[in-house]
Amino acid sequence: MTDELLVVRCRLGEREAFAELVRAWHDPVWNYVRRMLGPAQADDVAQEVWVAVVRGLPRLREPGRFAPWLFTIARRAVADRLREEYARPEVLTEEERATGDPADALADRAGLLAGLSELPVREREILVLFYLHDLSLEDCAQICAVPVGTVKSRLSRARRMLRDRLTEKGYRE
Repeated sequence: MTDELLVVRCRLGEREAFAELVRAWHDPVWNYVRRMLGPAQADDVAQEVWVAVVRGLPRLREPGRFAPWLFTIARRAVADRLREEYARPEVLTEEERATGDPADALADRAGLLAGLSELPVREREILVLFYLHDLSLEDCAQICAVPVGTVKSRLSRARRMLRDRLTEKGYRE
């Protein structure tokens, strides 16, 4: 069943349709949030995203554009959380510094994820949306509220920055 049809069914009050949307999109949203904020905050922020979806679904003008709309909401939730974090002074205990996502520690992509997490937010966001969520340049532009040309330049800069960081750590092309 298409997202568009599920959105229309949700608007008609079908709870099962919303449950299907959540089943289909929870993991991509959670992964996006985790890559932007880290595993400690992923559950809370992903839940905030779904609350915003419930509230905003009646106002979605183009049901066929559900995915970009959903990631726009997720992006705003991430930005809100980052603003909160930047406003607070950073004080981590030794235990918090040592605790990581066990799944990432076991993954072969640990170096890539570490390099990705070191990138500035704008560049990291474009890489996550484009490569990890397979969104088009146009969808990325809509989500980030920038022109497609800006997405292309951020994508190019992000790839270069990630390559440089990985090279510094001893990874080869």
